[in-house]
Amino acid sequence: MELFGTAGIRGGVDEQVTPELALSVGRAAGQDGDEFAVGHDGRVTSPALADAVAAGLASAGVDVGRVGQVPTPALAYASQGRRGVMVTASHNPPTDNGLKLFADGREYTDEAEAAVERRVESGVTPTSWDAWGDGLTEDVLPAYRTAVADYARQFGADPERLTVALDCGNGMASVATPQVLRALDAGVVTVEANVDGRFPGRQSKPTPETLGAFSRFVADTTADLGVAHDGDADRIVVLDSDGEIVHEDTVLAMLAEHYTGAATVDDPVVVTTPNASGRIDERVDAAGGRVERVRLGALHEGIARERRNATEDTEVVFAAEPWKHVHPAFGGWIDGVASAAVLTRLVAAEGLDRRRAAITERPYRKVSVDCPDSQKPAVMAALESELPDAFPESAVATDHGVRLTFPDDAWVLVRPSGTEPYVRIYAESDDVDALVEDVRTVVESAIEDAP
Repeated sequence: MELFGTAGIRGGVDEQVTPELALSVGRAAGQDGDEFAVGHDGRVTSPALADAVAAGLASAGVDVGRVGQVPTPALAYASQGRRGVMVTASHNPPTDNGLKLFADGREYTDEAEAAVERRVESGVTPTSWDAWGDGLTEDVLPAYRTAVADYARQFGADPERLTVALDCGNGMASVATPQVLRALDAGVVTVEANVDGRFPGRQSKPTPETLGAFSRFVADTTADLGVAHDGDADRIVVLDSDGEIVHEDTVLAMLAEHYTGAATVDDPVVVTTPNASGRIDERVDAAGGRVERVRLGALHEGIARERRNATEDTEVVFAAEPWKHVHPAFGGWIDGVASAAVLTRLVAAEGLDRRRAAITERPYRKVSVDCPDSQKPAVMAALESELPDAFPESAVATDHGVRLTFPDDAWVLVRPSGTEPYVRIYAESDDVDALVEDVRTVVESAIEDAP
């Protein structure tokens, strides 16, 4: 049984993420603590799955705080001092759903997920009838929104003269980001800001293709900044005043540079992933910090690792992978609402163009190559030798996939997707198209030869 991917449990509700599974996961997770918060996104199937999770937890003797329909960051906020389960499939289509587990505001580690998985597989019986947990309803949203606004106020400037266009994508950002930005005195115009789990406005995943209408909307208004979210508001996409999407690594570099420069310690650390651009290293280094990488989907583990190895002069000031940011001084979870608030105030202080000016935006591409899940281990094992053989001038790292770094600082990373039947190719180079095509040829050959 393999329940957990890089972002919790996720899949179709007809066969994978069923009420029966949600009940079992709740009962299995209930062995980890005495109190859980349970929240859900706006998908059609989410309330029923949240009921099943809560039933499983209560039957394990756990007290359950039902926080209702909230963004994933708000559930993570509510899990501080206890544990939490969020019912969401994030940016997946409306036919899917998922379960994400938290402990004290942080995503479950691989080890904690594996323990839950073993219990689900072996089966956990309910506790005695007179030891079942209590349930109560909690309203966490007001406190969460206030906390985000209060945190963001320490950065940048008052955005009272700034207009932000928001595309909430019919997702959970609708109940958080507009309210937070208005509390900060920004001017806000919204599209698709009603929660609808069928996602009628656009697909839940914000991409250049799905954001076409929003890009035109931003360009046609007087907005200074555009922000788009995915279905559960942990991701953020930023657009400039012309409606052009700002590359996700440029956004990451802007935030990383700011947090590094504002640090009061001698050794500020930014944690990111192997697919993140070298422009991040460049700006963090210029601001006096250092970058450490961790595998995709494991920012919380990277933060924990750096904290274990820290001296008194070390602090993890920011952690991010493309589209997803952790603001450690605020909380240990990925939070697109907090990113929108902080960026709004930073842009209000200096303008987006000025913040981008110092960043070297080398051409970058990400390509997905079809690969059945069953073939991924064999394919990646083959690529560990075949890619270095094809590019002998490169330096090779195999900690998180296969990453090649070239003498001119161009690089390419090949790794299996943890949630979809693809092998991903990420590349940054002055001649990125040629590099990607050469790498793709090697990857497709490995897939073809795999058993």
